[in-house]
Amino acid sequence: MIAPATLEVARTTPASRAGVVGAAVVVAGLVAVPWLGDAGLMRAIVEFIALLVLAQMWNLLAGYAGLVSIGQQAYVGLGGYALIVLADDLGVDPFLAVPLAGLAAAGFALPTAALVFRFRDAYFAVGTWAVAEVYRLLITNTGALGRGSGRTLKAVFPLARGTRELVTYAIAVAVGVAALAAVYLYLRSRLGLGLMAVRDSEPASESLGVDVYRTKLAVYLVAAFGTGTTGALIYLNLLRISPDAGFSISWTAYTIFIVVIGGLGSLEGPLIGTALFFLVREYLSDYGAWYMILLGTLAVGVMLAYPQGLWGMVADRWDLRFFPVQRRARLQRN
Repeated sequence: MIAPATLEVARTTPASRAGVVGAAVVVAGLVAVPWLGDAGLMRAIVEFIALLVLAQMWNLLAGYAGLVSIGQQAYVGLGGYALIVLADDLGVDPFLAVPLAGLAAAGFALPTAALVFRFRDAYFAVGTWAVAEVYRLLITNTGALGRGSGRTLKAVFPLARGTRELVTYAIAVAVGVAALAAVYLYLRSRLGLGLMAVRDSEPASESLGVDVYRTKLAVYLVAAFGTGTTGALIYLNLLRISPDAGFSISWTAYTIFIVVIGGLGSLEGPLIGTALFFLVREYLSDYGAWYMILLGTLAVGVMLAYPQGLWGMVADRWDLRFFPVQRRARLQRN
């Protein structure tokens, strides 16, 4: 006689529990850096976190929503300029202005989405880039924003350099942890399931009751908020912005490289990709134009050898996922 069995849905694995412990250790190490490291290390970590969050936001769009945007630099620039307008022109505390700049970027994303969502596939990608260029040109021709020469963040000048660097570092750690946790929880929720259903098949997801337009709009606004907040963080660290720098397509190029190398559609992939990007830049940045050629060659080589990225290769070979967003069904014998 066959023993009865029940179907159980597992939301955690031994690897995911180890991932939580590892993440807690990393956060504790980041908190200790101001006491154990120096200003140079803190600045490097701020830059690492900024690129990681940008990559996670692009991965959320392309890897989980199927929205391949090559215009996310629009929200980096808008976030950076919103920081300076809020802090210098409106008198908002420059550190409080960082998340407010993210809200401003999300506000611009609402009418932008109404336009670019009219396009599909490659047209959507090109449309997002065109909109980013429009924003760049508008700011370049706005006298109050410094036109092509840009503006300097003056609101932090009264602060001691050490204080500014310490608070900027603390904000960066908070932004990094909050972004990773928010993306993870979002993808683990019903909204995340609906999002991945839309990516796989819009008609099928609609037949299951998923509102396709609202689902895509929500993730687009979330990514714009995260990217805009990161843009404000970047220019809080650099203190000066110009249209060509803030709206440079390099921001999106770097994030695409990071996600493609690390692994599209996973939370671990951008972590691996960002670490590799920093290593490559550390050893190859002195080669000038060859640096970008080598980056491109490395990206093409990884895509040909491991289409799912480096982390995708590891996950498929050893079934190892530290931050799984999928559920696993298994039969439990009674």
